[in-house]
Amino acid sequence: MGIGTSIFLIAVGAILAFAVNIRTSGIDLQTVGVILMLVGVIGVILSAIFWNSWGGIRRGAVYDDGGTVVRRRRVVQDDVL
Repeated sequence: MGIGTSIFLIAVGAILAFAVNIRTSGIDLQTVGVILMLVGVIGVILSAIFWNSWGGIRRGAVYDDGGTVVRRRRVVQDDVL
């Protein structure tokens, strides 16, 4: 589930929980809305964790011959040959 889908679930859940005032037998729309919001929040958190661990830009250090760090720089991992 991506961030867009998670935000959509949060929005639909908020609409059901706070804006819909219809009473139905057998199902509570406010509870369904709260469940959808919770699933959306969990999806956003998991997407952020996996997006952060994905890679892309890494930090690296430049060393001289003695093993001393000369300067730190950002290293972009390039998989293209």
